[in-house]
Amino acid sequence: MTIGYPTIKLSNGVEMPILGLGTWQSSPEEVKNAAKEAIKAGYRLIDTAMIYGNETQIGEALKECIAEGIVKREDMFITTKNWVTHLHPEDIEGSLRESLKRLQLDFVDLYLSHAPTARKKDLSGQDHTLKVEENWKGMEAVYRAGLTRAIGVSNYSTSQIERVMKIAEVPIHNQQIELHLYWPQIEQHETCKKHNISLTSFSTLGSPGRKTWVRPDGSVSNYDDNVPADMDDPFVQELAKKYNKSPAHILLRWAIERNIAVIPKSVTLSRIRDNFNVFDFKLTDDEMKKLNNPLHKHRLFMNEPMTGHPEDSLVEERKK
Repeated sequence: MTIGYPTIKLSNGVEMPILGLGTWQSSPEEVKNAAKEAIKAGYRLIDTAMIYGNETQIGEALKECIAEGIVKREDMFITTKNWVTHLHPEDIEGSLRESLKRLQLDFVDLYLSHAPTARKKDLSGQDHTLKVEENWKGMEAVYRAGLTRAIGVSNYSTSQIERVMKIAEVPIHNQQIELHLYWPQIEQHETCKKHNISLTSFSTLGSPGRKTWVRPDGSVSNYDDNVPADMDDPFVQELAKKYNKSPAHILLRWAIERNIAVIPKSVTLSRIRDNFNVFDFKLTDDEMKKLNNPLHKHRLFMNEPMTGHPEDSLVEERKK
């Protein structure tokens, strides 16, 4: 892979760009132009998912950029995710092949299990029959079949990571989790480093658009409007002035310097270009230490649909 900015080397040797375009909440009507603009701006990682409903448009954008000579397929890194209705081993390959068809690709670069909690295919309720270890065996199968260059998980707890790694023949290559200044995931990061698992952060900027999100089943999460916003943090504001950068730049740079991949979402073309401007400055060790011990700590996404499931990764947090 030849790109103009840093990569993270996964445990199987695959190189993953450290900065990408996130597409959660990006509508099919908007995401094609956003993806094309990102590629033109230099992005080489695009993150999507079966449930986002925008794989088709991302595939169109990628195909057009390749045809126009803007980028080569081998320089792009495409991540998609298998939804909770298709976590059983016998369902994974078919689900991935459908994603590949929509993306117009022969393989993806990273395929993730979107969550540890299986649901019935019609979304009528939870499916309690599947353990994360069994799901992982299905993920290993699509990796061996060459349908993806790497495999991983998303929204897993530290204990679930440990359980999977105990039985894994192919190790977890990446874990994607909520990770931002006010939820720094230090313990989870240490566990992943121990197993040579790379991390991808979602909501690195504090997910300002989360309150307008409607779930696939039509429900809306109950968010606490009174939680402090990461971008309003006084020290982040101070650093933004010092480096003549935006608070968003500081938050992205903080995660990047922890060697964590970031995937800020935007469909605003100017913001997509601006988010890329994080490689021309570096935070000091003292600044990183202070950012790693923030004024507040709170999770933004409690993933209420997982509640009551035997594989609920947040069960311990719900007890507090």
